Amino acid sequence: MTHNTSLRTGFSLIELLIVIVILGGLMAVVAPGLMDSQRKATRNTMCLSMNDLKGRFEQFELDNGTLPDTEEGMQALLSNPDADKYPNYPVVPYLKKVKKDAWNTPFVYVKNGSDIEIISFAADKREGGEEWNKDILLSECNK
Repeated sequence: MTHNTSLRTGFSLIELLIVIVILGGLMAVVAPGLMDSQRKATRNTMCLSMNDLKGRFEQFELDNGTLPDTEEGMQALLSNPDADKYPNYPVVPYLKKVKKDAWNTPFVYVKNGSDIEIISFAADKREGGEEWNKDILLSECNK
């Protein structure tokens, strides 16, 4: 007695389309959550970098008795902007190279009296912005 069976070796077009539709639906649900997680991680990383810079500016202030002016900015961590004004500037600078944010743009330093603000202009690389382009401020990181 012989059995007449055929072996199935592949998927039909309908089965493939169903799988693609299911995967597409899952991606539509999961992808926004992944993007939010990535944005939060990027923001947290920028806050860590800004806090590191803040620590270097605090060390600058301890060594020199004052913070650098806004105009002297981040460059003050790379080399002594004024040997007369900062006679205790160390031989080895506070930074070897300018720190940049996740969008490859240098952080911005602003002196506000005895406080400082460190800013990343975020994805659009311009002041202001909303959502993904919203500036990241050190003062908002520590809240």
